[in-house]
Amino acid sequence: MYYQTYEPSIALADFVKCFWVLESPASTENQKQRIVPDGCMEMIFHYGDLYRQYITGTDSIIQPRSFVFGQITTPLEIEPTGESGIFAVRFLPDGFMPFATMPLQEMADKAVALQELFGEEGVQLADSVLHATDHTARIGIIEAFLTNRLSMPGVIDRVVNISVAAIIDLDGQLSVSGLAEQVNVNRRQLERKFAQAIGLSPKQLSKIIRLQATIKRMQSQAFDSLTEIAYDGEYYDQAHLIRDFKEFTGVTPKQFYANNLKMSALFAGAE
Repeated sequence: MYYQTYEPSIALADFVKCFWVLESPASTENQKQRIVPDGCMEMIFHYGDLYRQYITGTDSIIQPRSFVFGQITTPLEIEPTGESGIFAVRFLPDGFMPFATMPLQEMADKAVALQELFGEEGVQLADSVLHATDHTARIGIIEAFLTNRLSMPGVIDRVVNISVAAIIDLDGQLSVSGLAEQVNVNRRQLERKFAQAIGLSPKQLSKIIRLQATIKRMQSQAFDSLTEIAYDGEYYDQAHLIRDFKEFTGVTPKQFYANNLKMSALFAGAE
């Protein structure tokens, strides 16, 4: 498996967290992977074979070749149908809002085709990216597309931007009431702003960011017990940690790493 990330240009650094590439040969083994919410929406281009996305149990769909995946709020199970070749844009938690053409909450847990989002422009973007000669060219094409759509700088909500930075800086260990007080808005107004700009509530994003910090801590193996991790993450107790872990991963912490969750672990460590 080959995985590589690339930084965005300064012009898009307030919106894009990174670009990433994943390539992997086809395999006869079970390759179903569980992706865990990380608070970031992504624009995906499959230049390899497509991926199967499981809906419930054994029911599944084949993802579009080029799409934006909305905020993931529950564990997402996917599986390659052959050889993987993916180029993607990982947006910051509030980074996709200036480019959205539909309410972000309607995109939650869905792969929305670029054509549905951007019409003929989306079709042309997908065609250009998929037929580009290398990843540098792909980055240039996507950055030009996104930059051209930044015609309304006022669309960036500074309250949300400051709030997201605070949540990330504190690893999600901040109450919604405390956050609202810090940015000097009432809780209901903050929740409304988050729904519009991110597609998640402040509480959901905080829980997801705290979970991601916990996963990274577990990957580093710099702990002696789950109780220690729960304490460091400011969970009420170990049971609280396990409950949140199961909500977003579908399994317990022990099961999460016992199962061969390559992609989730890979993305959890990505910047």
